[in-house]
Amino acid sequence: MSLVTLLPFIVLIGAMFLMTRSAKKKQQAAVQMRNEMQPGTGVRTIGGMYATVKEVHEDTVLLEVAPAVHAVYAKNAIGAVLTDDEYNRIVHGDEEEFEVDGHVVPDDASSLVDDDVSKIDLGKKDSPEDAEAEAAVDATKVDVDAEKESVEPKDGKADGESGAK
Repeated sequence: MSLVTLLPFIVLIGAMFLMTRSAKKKQQAAVQMRNEMQPGTGVRTIGGMYATVKEVHEDTVLLEVAPAVHAVYAKNAIGAVLTDDEYNRIVHGDEEEFEVDGHVVPDDASSLVDDDVSKIDLGKKDSPEDAEAEAAVDATKVDVDAEKESVEPKDGKADGESGAK
């Protein structure tokens, strides 16, 4: 066999090696992160719940999910260990403030919004395409009252009732 025929197989084996190597590195980093958890740190579970670590055991961790509410989770269920600033920002809504040119700027950039709302015209159509799209939506509406009238009998009696006694 020549080297040219073996080249695709060599490239394929090399690609598989690189993919498994990066996955293994990610897995080792996750295990190291979970082993370095300390009581008092904030975490996010793989289900998206935020909690504070109370106790760390061999395979489990005790989390405080609400004040005086504790739950035992497997260490594998911890998706991320958060910094104190990040945990407080997410859970308690604390806004970080940055200092720019000697001025404190809030993280939400609310100071960048023009306070004069009277300039906004909500009734104005932006383009002819918007007006056409709205007309198309109005054309698809169904008149519910007209539908009820067509279903009800004309004599005002319900189904199964007869006028004879």
